[in-house]
Amino acid sequence: MKPFTGVVTAVCPHDCPDTCALRVTVEDGKAIKVSGHPDHPPTAGVLCTKVSRYTERTYHRDRLAQPMRRIGRKGEGRFEPISWEQAFRLAAQRLAPIAARNPEAILPYSYAGTMGLIQGEGIAARFFHKLGASLLERTICSSAGAAGLKYTYGAGVGMHLEHFENSKLILIWGSNPIVSSVHFWTRAQEARRRGARLIAIDPYRSLTAEKCDQHIALKPGTDAALALGMVNVLIAEGLIDIDYIERYTEGFDELKARAASYTPDRVAEICGISADEVITLAREYGTTKPASIRLNYGMQRAHGGGNAVRAVACLPSLVGAWRDPAGGLLLSASGFAPVDGAALARPDLLPGWPSKSPRTINMSQLGDALCHPGDEAFGPKIEALIVYNSNPVAVAPDSDRVARGFAREDLFTIVLEHFQTDTADYADLLLPATTQLEHFDVHRAYGHTYVMASHRSIEPVGEARPNTDIFRGIARAMGLDEPALYETDEQLARQAFKWDHPALREGSFEKLMNDGWVKVAVPEAPFAQGGFPTPSGKCEFFSKRLQAQGLDPLPDYLPPRESLENDPALASRYPLAMISPPARNFLNSSFVNVDSLRAPIGEPQLDIHPADAAARRIADGQRVRVFNDRGTVELTARVTDRAREGVVVGLSIWWKKLAADGRNANQLTSQALTDLGHAATFYDCLVDVALA
Repeated sequence: MKPFTGVVTAVCPHDCPDTCALRVTVEDGKAIKVSGHPDHPPTAGVLCTKVSRYTERTYHRDRLAQPMRRIGRKGEGRFEPISWEQAFRLAAQRLAPIAARNPEAILPYSYAGTMGLIQGEGIAARFFHKLGASLLERTICSSAGAAGLKYTYGAGVGMHLEHFENSKLILIWGSNPIVSSVHFWTRAQEARRRGARLIAIDPYRSLTAEKCDQHIALKPGTDAALALGMVNVLIAEGLIDIDYIERYTEGFDELKARAASYTPDRVAEICGISADEVITLAREYGTTKPASIRLNYGMQRAHGGGNAVRAVACLPSLVGAWRDPAGGLLLSASGFAPVDGAALARPDLLPGWPSKSPRTINMSQLGDALCHPGDEAFGPKIEALIVYNSNPVAVAPDSDRVARGFAREDLFTIVLEHFQTDTADYADLLLPATTQLEHFDVHRAYGHTYVMASHRSIEPVGEARPNTDIFRGIARAMGLDEPALYETDEQLARQAFKWDHPALREGSFEKLMNDGWVKVAVPEAPFAQGGFPTPSGKCEFFSKRLQAQGLDPLPDYLPPRESLENDPALASRYPLAMISPPARNFLNSSFVNVDSLRAPIGEPQLDIHPADAAARRIADGQRVRVFNDRGTVELTARVTDRAREGVVVGLSIWWKKLAADGRNANQLTSQALTDLGHAATFYDCLVDVALA
């Protein structure tokens, strides 16, 4: 048969709110171009730099093309090729005795290497549930913010992406959309052309912040204090919508009492900004109609991250911003899409479900879970680890501890990957997975309101297989006879969405397959008349659900665990706060090995304020050692006032093996968790810096 030539509609699979529709041009069976689909309204024909070069990643010289088993020591990355039959047999031989003895000794580890519902957790979740393996609490990115929205709005819901261009004021809070949400940034620029003001709230003068009309450089982890200071001023100066509050919110009097102590002067001291900045920001927000807020997940990666999101999420309801389609807030819109998670993951396959379930391990504490075999806090020793859609040796906090866990000779590790990553070097069995161009999937987005289909564009490179096929193969080799493990990808896709849900009344599975996307039916101003998906149907300033759990029902400011305010002794030894947001051309650890994307960055760098550099006799371009009690990493100093004084910024996340010292910023980060959502606290991290 002649190789395919034509154009295929697909979807970007990466952990980004934009979830772009792709047009993949194929000639004689080879993808030669990936571009944004011009007919998909959120994408509008535009892609970020990373994904526009997706063919470089798909056909990269280092793509894993066949199954391999380890022949060297763990971490050396030495393997020999084997057949798929041998790979499945080896997996079954090692996993079956563990599953028979204690299936909770088997742990899956995955996150958003693909956001696809099928290749993400499709057959994988069913496989682990059937075994009775340990459950993984997936917390490494967004769970604190998700919890903040859940206890305020009821779900991950917000305003439409498209309406930001009609806002008159946009607060870009804890977000660098030039790097992380280019399609929002396009609309923010259009709003500015129409007269809107853009204000960035970020400890770092990011690429986005320097292009905004104003940058408020608060200390890391102090966002809740700033939001409550705004509440204080809005109420004191009568800049609130009493009618909206009375009709569509719950707990205003309690919130008012809480905010009373957050005077502008106190907030200024907490945040390291001026009282005038607090007052002016609140007044501008309270008097500009319509005003919108674009949050991202950077602000929730500190101890009080969940409360911070709650505090900011209260603001639109206080001023009635939800009345206008161009007013409100967007952190995530994923809660609008009626995904049928139970049909996909099949938790009913768990032994003893629903009265009994296996132990749960938090992915942000993987280092401790692997290094404390049999510890009471974690339960039985983890004997087998299956990693897919993630690179934990590079991305998980407290990286030295994670690597020590992976180095255990008594730990059997399977890794499904596109490349030989830092994690893959520790695999006992390394299995080549397909990229998005080589398999079928369906998606929801968290930055817009479309569900989408991604069709396979090309045949798999080498012997690569989709995740679903790999898990089916392991299940078959283990003799598992559960029919749900062998359903096709199309059958999974048909089950992925609740097509009888009112939100999908304008679509069907057939329409999704034919058109490539279906718009979720969400009102243009979704909460103009309340209707929040909370128990009360209102925006809940005061959460009875949190109260029932013995937690604070109101948002509050919780200082970073690692701060002068909370731990003066630690701060005296490590006086600099470090944050590690993604570099422009990377997405977590994806794309780091693509030469054309890594070359402009050159090497891992640390932005440090001139005053902090001078105090340590550090000059621009010198190699420096960044360190704390958890570890050390060597970076090249960039002396710049982009970092506020007292804060250093290590743009991340590098593969360790591609850094000169074989380390990255996560040598320094902590396994401590956030207040809500049990999330990672990557930006709650004190360090010091010295010449290397």
